[in-house]
Amino acid sequence: MGGQSAATNCGTTTARLRTPSRWAEATPLPESTDGRRPLDVVAAEIEIQSRPRSSLVLKRTIDVVGSLLGLTLLLPLFILIALAVRLTSRGPALFVQDRCGIRGRVFRFYKFRTMVQDAEERRAQLAHLNEMNGPVFKIERDPRVTLLGRLLRKFSLDELPQLWNVFKGDMSLVGPRPPLPDEVECYSPHQAQRLAVIPGMTGLWQVSGRSALPDFDSWIELDLHYVKSWSLWLDVRIMLKTIVVVILARGAQ
Repeated sequence: MGGQSAATNCGTTTARLRTPSRWAEATPLPESTDGRRPLDVVAAEIEIQSRPRSSLVLKRTIDVVGSLLGLTLLLPLFILIALAVRLTSRGPALFVQDRCGIRGRVFRFYKFRTMVQDAEERRAQLAHLNEMNGPVFKIERDPRVTLLGRLLRKFSLDELPQLWNVFKGDMSLVGPRPPLPDEVECYSPHQAQRLAVIPGMTGLWQVSGRSALPDFDSWIELDLHYVKSWSLWLDVRIMLKTIVVVILARGAQ
């Protein structure tokens, strides 16, 4: 989810079917595009939990104020990073990509470009190096990442443009990371529940080791735990842990 590649294979992952009382395991999805389902079909299976309106309003207020402050105070840093990206490699400073938000709604996602310009074309050549199971693609030492890109990723500086996504309401400061549409097409009904909340810039996955967790199922379970256990206090704890993770550059690629 943190990469710059769009096409993914569904891979082998456990599907779950809804029963009247629980999500039960069913047949694993095959390693082919046959496991895909239309995005609107997956979205229809997402169950939005009822939350106290006051808590949701406060969360949105924190997002707006926090993102606006970040965009204003970090503007000089934005300019410096953009110039550095343009001067050190060919291509635009920003990487723009379609991602899925709450209820599977597609939005434009922004980050500073950390890969070479032809990263998409080179993706197929590296498919055999994928270290993640399920419908995601991750390589610990991705050769497509530029030298500057590695530095930006190490301290999560490439994610700063997502403050604009937060301000617009596409994302929150805290929540599950927004997946690619073609990844969501491979989701089981159980996995789709991670889209029952607004995606965020940071979440339980990031503060639990993120790239050090190669198992997609563990990643999903962390997100589902957040969905089921969400509270403003949990958001505060995650944000405080994120500060430590970023400063110490833990789990970044």
